[in-house]
Amino acid sequence: MKFFVYIILMCMPLSVLAQEGTDDGIARLFHNIQYTGEAQTTLSTGDYAPFWLTSNRQGLSSVERNSGYLRGSLIRPAETDSMRRWRIGYGADVAVAGNFTSTLVIQQLFGDVRYRALGLSVGAKERPMELKNNQLSTGSQTLGINARPVPQVRVEVPDWWVVPYTRGWLQVKGHVAYGKFTDNNWQHDFTHQQSRYADNVLLHTKAGYLRIYNEDYDYPLSLEMGLEMACQFGGTSYMRVDGAMQKTENESGLKSFWHAFIPGGGSDSYEDQYQFKNAEGNHLGSYLIRLNYDKRDWRASIYADHYFEDQSAMFLVDYNGYGTGASWNDRVERKYFFYGLKDIQLGAEVWLKRGTWVRNIVAEYIYSKFQSGPVYHDHNQGTPDHISGQDEYYNHYIYPGWQHWGQVMGNPLYTSPLYNEKGEIYAKDTRFMAFHVGISGQPTQELSYRILGTWKEGLGTYKQPFTKHKNQVNILMEANYAFSQSKLKGWNIGVGLGYDNGEIVGDNFGCQLSIKKTGVFNF
Repeated sequence: MKFFVYIILMCMPLSVLAQEGTDDGIARLFHNIQYTGEAQTTLSTGDYAPFWLTSNRQGLSSVERNSGYLRGSLIRPAETDSMRRWRIGYGADVAVAGNFTSTLVIQQLFGDVRYRALGLSVGAKERPMELKNNQLSTGSQTLGINARPVPQVRVEVPDWWVVPYTRGWLQVKGHVAYGKFTDNNWQHDFTHQQSRYADNVLLHTKAGYLRIYNEDYDYPLSLEMGLEMACQFGGTSYMRVDGAMQKTENESGLKSFWHAFIPGGGSDSYEDQYQFKNAEGNHLGSYLIRLNYDKRDWRASIYADHYFEDQSAMFLVDYNGYGTGASWNDRVERKYFFYGLKDIQLGAEVWLKRGTWVRNIVAEYIYSKFQSGPVYHDHNQGTPDHISGQDEYYNHYIYPGWQHWGQVMGNPLYTSPLYNEKGEIYAKDTRFMAFHVGISGQPTQELSYRILGTWKEGLGTYKQPFTKHKNQVNILMEANYAFSQSKLKGWNIGVGLGYDNGEIVGDNFGCQLSIKKTGVFNF
């Protein structure tokens, strides 16, 4: 964390150059600082806090029945300098919590520098999902909003940038980032160092999004597409082998950073030299697509998110023409194994631009039961067939899987390790089918609400299947009142009621109350 703090402090003097060295430029560095003070408490009955009172809150939440926090933040958005070529942003966001995975939570600590369309962001920062409704969707399957932010160095094009010579019809945005997980101590406490965990794990993410749309034309259709990819690599892994914990130092040199960027290179340190070598690190990602139809009073969209953990799901095809004997690892035939496109998240959204009681409606369907099939076999000297099923979404045999501080980093319907009572960092229900509906509105200028309802049928995982199908219902009703009176302006009160019924996270009922004060000041 010290490394990221140093980078933020180093970025501060750049603001002088960013504002062309004027006194006004120096002053603007301390202009439009947005402050927030918040107190929140959750009280529940059952085994856990209700699912939607916990999920998709950037990891600042607790599955414990009763919890709470005091939170304060100072953030200057880079958008403050939107009329300038150089833009500077920074922020600190800290909470003191009770019954969380840690008492002191450094939720955000970052510095941003942008020049025209290009930006550099250093530190831990909450980032929204792309191509989905952040309030009403169940979440993205790769880069979601369910876990705490990971400190990282990130080069990005954060806003849509018009590609030259396309007459304004083609825009792109995206990022490349490297970071480091911060949950070493939590992993030690949760596992008691008696089941798989990993220290000092590194993270690589990259994403690119493309939009076909032109704001200068009154044309209602637009198409957005994206590719999100991530990799966990490096660090030290600890696994239970023959009743004892075995330590493995994973590769973390410059080649490992390259292998994280280009999937398919290298191999994991633990793998036997005679078995087929999997790519180094835990690679995963999603294909995204969204089609919008936008009119003056309403907009309708349909979208899809296809998740993958290796090339069997990424390309729906795998090479299967290896030889035998001395040629067991040589490609000798034009032979392939094809997979069906079964696992997918499908959604539809309607936005009523003048709506009050009902403004946004989202409906989603998620299916993840296939995972390239129930049979797994890497080819070896005795068996040339290369089937590669059982993709084990969000789990990995060396790393703790796609999670941070016990919360999955993608869609929370893949049950987070925090729900495990045996101290294993393992997503125990990743093969499921779910239907979801979300509705939001703003009846008055001060009052807004949202309602979420989800039904899920879970099968567990291929390696640890449930003995029977398990069903779960999760419901949220949440309302916020923002005072508009001059004496109370900036104060906000939120109330949420959550209800769970089922066999996956149990039967839970709870209430969440938050009081928040926001404002802006200038030095």
